[in-house]
Amino acid sequence: MATIKVALAGAGAFGIKHLEGIAKIDGVEVVSLVGRELEKTKEVAKRFGVGHVTTDLNESLARPDIDAVILCTPTQMHASQAISCLKAGKHVQVEIPMADTVADAEELVRLQQQTGLVAMAGHTRRFNPSHQWVRNKIKAGELTIQQMDVQTYFFRRTNINAAGGQRSWTDHLLWHHACHTVDLFQYQTNEVASHVHAMQGPMHPDLKIAMDMSVQMKVPSGAICTLSLSFNNDGPIGTFFRYICDNGTYIASYDDLFDGKGNKIDVSKVDVSMNGIELQDRDFFAAIRDKREPNSSFNRVLPAYQVLGRLEKSLAESD
Repeated sequence: MATIKVALAGAGAFGIKHLEGIAKIDGVEVVSLVGRELEKTKEVAKRFGVGHVTTDLNESLARPDIDAVILCTPTQMHASQAISCLKAGKHVQVEIPMADTVADAEELVRLQQQTGLVAMAGHTRRFNPSHQWVRNKIKAGELTIQQMDVQTYFFRRTNINAAGGQRSWTDHLLWHHACHTVDLFQYQTNEVASHVHAMQGPMHPDLKIAMDMSVQMKVPSGAICTLSLSFNNDGPIGTFFRYICDNGTYIASYDDLFDGKGNKIDVSKVDVSMNGIELQDRDFFAAIRDKREPNSSFNRVLPAYQVLGRLEKSLAESD
């Protein structure tokens, strides 16, 4: 079995999560690391034993030994960089969101279909053992979702990343953080939202983004989703999914799951790891080896981006 050789772009907080996950996967080697600041990127490369370091993604794409690329770069670069990867003949996984417009998302799907390469978006909620457990119950006919109530809360009144470091780009509640829930709701119900509505709070005077947002969705079967998002929340921090079902209530927080009474549910046997990022990467590399479509392929997650486009229009109408 030939080793899959990988270039990873983005040596920040999330790039490191991928490097840690890939270190546990046999038959895969990160051979090139791309970062914005050369010296900091060299430090990360040394820590993970990556031999090639650059600040230019095109330098990595020009290497014939590289089979696949993982993009952990700023949101605004995702679509254009993913297009460059596909045109260079490389399989690509791009962190969520794969694009921040519907047109770019649809172009990525078109180009993937044209090239036949494996192209996947980092929709980690599809891979977290907690959400897999719920999905398995739904597929077995043991649960039906009545409502998903979701809170995505951070305290980011300055431009910082998940590790508390200074960001070189501006995050977005709708196209990044709401994307997780929009996709998960449609994935778990196996339906596309028929009704959507969104409202947002005041814009940050410097960041020029809404710091608070509310999203509502409904699918044809009648299930609803209520999502609250904030960059103003001073704890607790994170995303909390409450599944209100016909046969139980379950609260998922990343890879952990609890019932409605607060009792922890053992999801350690759901998959080969308890790390959603590692599981996401495992699916990417398995799809390359097996020449199949990954679980969160560009095509499979496209409906989420189309709903985000509808929600963006709703925000404009409500302002």
